[in-house]
Amino acid sequence: MALNNTITSSLEDIKVNTKIKLSALWVSLMLCYIYGDIFSLFVPSRLKGLMDGHMGVGATTPYKLLAAAILMTVPALMVFLSLVLKPKANRIVNIIAGVIYTIIMVLVVLISIDPWWIFYIYLGVVEIIITLLIIWQAWKWPKALI
Repeated sequence: MALNNTITSSLEDIKVNTKIKLSALWVSLMLCYIYGDIFSLFVPSRLKGLMDGHMGVGATTPYKLLAAAILMTVPALMVFLSLVLKPKANRIVNIIAGVIYTIIMVLVVLISIDPWWIFYIYLGVVEIIITLLIIWQAWKWPKALI
């Protein structure tokens, strides 16, 4: 009589902390932003327009560049803030920032309807999904058992 010595194995799975999930989602979002901006440089006439002082929202000005820098600073800071803020503040800040950046990306996708910008629409949809996941993760933050 043969013994069935089959060993069943499963891969270890650990519960990932909500703070780490949120931080990773903000990193993913930033990478999509960066890739979108890099790929946009390959759109015909885009570089010439940038060099001639035209950006996606009209003429380039120091204040528009500052506004763009501020707009991109928030997600970059959220990578860190998601790890260090206390849960209650963290949840609120992630929900608010997630909603704001979802709205921004919906608007960006709606004004990017052009065959040369299809990659931007795709990345925009991915970014919307990521920001919605940020909102969802923050909203569903597990309660502490006391």
